[in-house]
Amino acid sequence: MADEVVLLGTYVSMFAVRVKIALADKGIQYEYKEENLVNKSPLLLQMNPIHKKIPVLIHNGKPICESLIIVEYIDEVWKDKSPLLPSDPYKKAQARFWADYVDKKIYDAGKKIWTTKVEDQEAANKEFIECLKVLEGELGDKPYFGGESFGFVDLALIPYYSWFPAYEKFGKFSIEPECPKFVAWAKRCMQKENVSKYLSDPDKIYDFVVMLRQRMGIV
Repeated sequence: MADEVVLLGTYVSMFAVRVKIALADKGIQYEYKEENLVNKSPLLLQMNPIHKKIPVLIHNGKPICESLIIVEYIDEVWKDKSPLLPSDPYKKAQARFWADYVDKKIYDAGKKIWTTKVEDQEAANKEFIECLKVLEGELGDKPYFGGESFGFVDLALIPYYSWFPAYEKFGKFSIEPECPKFVAWAKRCMQKENVSKYLSDPDKIYDFVVMLRQRMGIV
């Protein structure tokens, strides 16, 4: 009996994009359901009653929530192709640490850029760049965070790249001159078909942020 795999997500979600890339890397066929987060579906509320958030992976009727947990699940269940996490326990722990850093730092620092007051804009931009520089330090001279091949940390981080043009427009700054090594890494990732195919369109991200700012009363 074939696996039944369903993904609940939204187009603009960097967290759903992670799961799409992982599924594509593994060659897994699945049904994608676009969610409306203003009017959440009964299926989403049933499958993630605690947080009521996307993404949710439903595998043979059983839900798995939270994007990094989903990606690890995918890597463990379909382990015969394109491993995302290293097998070495120490390297695996390090990969989890940096993926966690991405979620704890990059998401909030990025959001601060387009929600902050004008007088605090420069500080918000600086904080974001400092986070990227920390990641540049971890990347070093490696092509990818895990070494020679695209892996767990790369997958956790690359969906944010679609948001960079919006960050730059609202923050009125440029990221590449400050973090050339980071942008070179992102462009390297974009050469992978499974990355470029599933990353959100930056123009749609920008329109989405404009809508969010209007809802929040930010001029």
